[in-house]
Amino acid sequence: MSVEEPTEVINLEPSAIIGFDGHVVCGLRVHPDQRHLVFPLGNEISIYERATNKQSFLRGHTNTISTLDISTSGRMVASGQSNHMGFRAFVIVWDWETRKEISRHELHRVRVQSLCFSSNDQFLVSLGGKDCGSIIVWDIEQRTAICGTLATKETTGEATKVAALNKRFTTFVSGGDQNLRVWNIDRERKRLTVQDVAVGKLRREFTGMRITPNDDTLYVGTMSGDIVKINLNCNPNPSDPSQDKMPVLLGCFGKHNARKPPGKDCEKYHYGVRDLLLLPDGKLIIGAGDGTIDMVQERNGNFKTYRGPTWPELKSLQSTKIYGVVTSLQICNGKTLLIGTNGCEIYSLELSNFSSSLRLLKTCHTNAVYDIAFPYNFSLVFATASHESIRIWSTSKMQELLRIVVPNFASSSIVFSRDGKSIISAWNDGVIRAFTPLTGKLIYAIPNAHNKGCSSVAVTSNGKIVVSGGIEGQVRVWKIDPYVQSLIGVLKEHYGPIESVHINNYDTEVVSASRDGSCVIWDLIRLTRKHVIFAHTQFIAAQYFPTGVQILTAGSDKLIGYWEAYDGSLVREVEGSKSGPINAIDMNMMGEYFVSAGTDQIVRLWNYQLGVEVAVGIGHASAITSARYSPNGKFLVTGSNDGGIFVWKVPEKFHIKIPDDVLKPTKDDDATSVTPKPPTPVAATTVSKRSSSRTPTGSREVSRKTTPLSTGNVRVPGGPRIVNEDIRVHASGRSSSRSSQIAECPAIDPNAQPTIDPCVDTASLADAGGEQDQQWETRSQHSTGGSQNRLSEESPFARQREVTSGGKDPKPK
Repeated sequence: MSVEEPTEVINLEPSAIIGFDGHVVCGLRVHPDQRHLVFPLGNEISIYERATNKQSFLRGHTNTISTLDISTSGRMVASGQSNHMGFRAFVIVWDWETRKEISRHELHRVRVQSLCFSSNDQFLVSLGGKDCGSIIVWDIEQRTAICGTLATKETTGEATKVAALNKRFTTFVSGGDQNLRVWNIDRERKRLTVQDVAVGKLRREFTGMRITPNDDTLYVGTMSGDIVKINLNCNPNPSDPSQDKMPVLLGCFGKHNARKPPGKDCEKYHYGVRDLLLLPDGKLIIGAGDGTIDMVQERNGNFKTYRGPTWPELKSLQSTKIYGVVTSLQICNGKTLLIGTNGCEIYSLELSNFSSSLRLLKTCHTNAVYDIAFPYNFSLVFATASHESIRIWSTSKMQELLRIVVPNFASSSIVFSRDGKSIISAWNDGVIRAFTPLTGKLIYAIPNAHNKGCSSVAVTSNGKIVVSGGIEGQVRVWKIDPYVQSLIGVLKEHYGPIESVHINNYDTEVVSASRDGSCVIWDLIRLTRKHVIFAHTQFIAAQYFPTGVQILTAGSDKLIGYWEAYDGSLVREVEGSKSGPINAIDMNMMGEYFVSAGTDQIVRLWNYQLGVEVAVGIGHASAITSARYSPNGKFLVTGSNDGGIFVWKVPEKFHIKIPDDVLKPTKDDDATSVTPKPPTPVAATTVSKRSSSRTPTGSREVSRKTTPLSTGNVRVPGGPRIVNEDIRVHASGRSSSRSSQIAECPAIDPNAQPTIDPCVDTASLADAGGEQDQQWETRSQHSTGGSQNRLSEESPFARQREVTSGGKDPKPK
């Protein structure tokens, strides 16, 4: 590649965002056109068209969106955000047609709790959070605030919800902890008048609110698990000067259980009623905190003498249950119920059939995305690793294809085997697990591969050697056979957690980056140390250039370093961030460009040879924890600490031209694939401030076998049906499916230990001293002093070559 002059930095645009912020109460909305879903994603608003599966975004917030609402006519969208303590929070009004901002204000402190449009689209009512506690009425046409006041009395809790009436545009209702109030807007006098709902001795924390079309009745859910019915007593004519009557309580309702005797037949919803819907025929849809979705109707019974404040007035017609706390309920096309949960999932449910129509529409991670991986030379799918799950996504549909669940543990690193038949993952319980990428079945598991948890993993091109890094600071090398996985080397050099390991394209070297301020280049043939890179930083990521001549590193010092793999010397340093550590780097297939991302929430695309930024992407709402370049070089995938996954378009001018023979996947699993020769990187004359050590140390070569799995119903590793599953062969057919497959990983015995092979001396497993250390040191010096093509007599690669050469020793004597 010829060296070009630096160009102007352009903006990266996200082509899709995989995610849904289910923690926002009533965050899922259906537009009045019934074709679009609107929901928050970090500091952006996603507009999702169901028919075409396309997304567009509203950008303008500086922090996480906390609430949103759509006007009755559908012409406007309003959103509010949360902010850091002591700062103001924005409220933005958007135009639906142009997707542009109309107006904004920052009259609330720290957080905007709830929003609602008036029925005639004239006013926008906003409610501040607990650090603000005020209600502001905003005139949309005049773009000014009319009036504002505190939302609650000093004797009650905070208000959490506002809802506008359907016909009377000057009236709205607010509710929260032990407060339920009806407000009237006096436009001429620029003030608010309020009446408290007479609930008597009833003490409840009010949640979701629904008002009948004629504004007569208000239904309010409570955290106690019942529903309160209120008569609003509002005059339907807002211009009538007569004062409204006081709103009164009609009853507090629970669900009737016909199996129990009278007096004990009233049941409440567990963990509260989080949201509810009012159907045109008067029925109610209730979403509870335990995931219960219930369709009920009133029994119209007489419960004046019923014992207890909650009456068994509601009769259940249909019921189902989902996983997670229900946070949003919406009706689409009058027949489909959309459900949002705090597990960041969206379900659809047909109103006519609750029993068999439940379907998962959207899902995403609820915790940080620790790693992202693509199959070799295949861009139609990618995998993400997070807490309790590994998920495979389709890049064409932007939907989940497979979810592999391991309860209570987190996957810190994943990698596809070169043949696409397995996903190798590292987990914080110290186990290395390999799964099939189509069905998610467990192929093998190495228990206690590391004492304090596995943090990173890499695999060679033939899939027979796996290199893992641990929290304790060791790099371990494993030989993978169909029925046994053996430990063949322990590389001890680091004193801190291993953040990443990466193998060069020739399977001869591996580099490990550690938080102790060093990167070690290991000889994968001899299992010895070649060079050590020291710096005043905590290394987080390290990756070989495609030709293996240079290494790219990033860490907590906000710098990106270029290092020579031959001697570990520093070639160049560039500033990768101005405000925080760099958590992830990745190069494209040819090494022309690379991506970096970190805690500053900015994705940067770099020209490798020039060392300059060429494109910048802004959109994440929290620290970016992982980033990956697609094999075809046309898009980037990044994951953040809040579980959001962004897919960024790479501008066409930065696309790479990959030869046709490279794009074809390998047919022979054992054959070594031919890697194209990328351009040779340019060595810059930057003064090095870091040092490298060339003193190699030895590594003990130990053979240890994994113990069998603790469950007896697992298929024997290496079975023909599992081995033949190739993700690249079936991905196109799987991507057309609308449903996701969930695979539960069998439990691994936490006390299981890899057994020691009988032919291995057990003394070699312990830390030896004195004469044995001298022998290992002597062996290391001899191994590094000779030619790099020579193999150690004790190396497993040497034994393998001896067998393939017909018993002749390939090493010259």
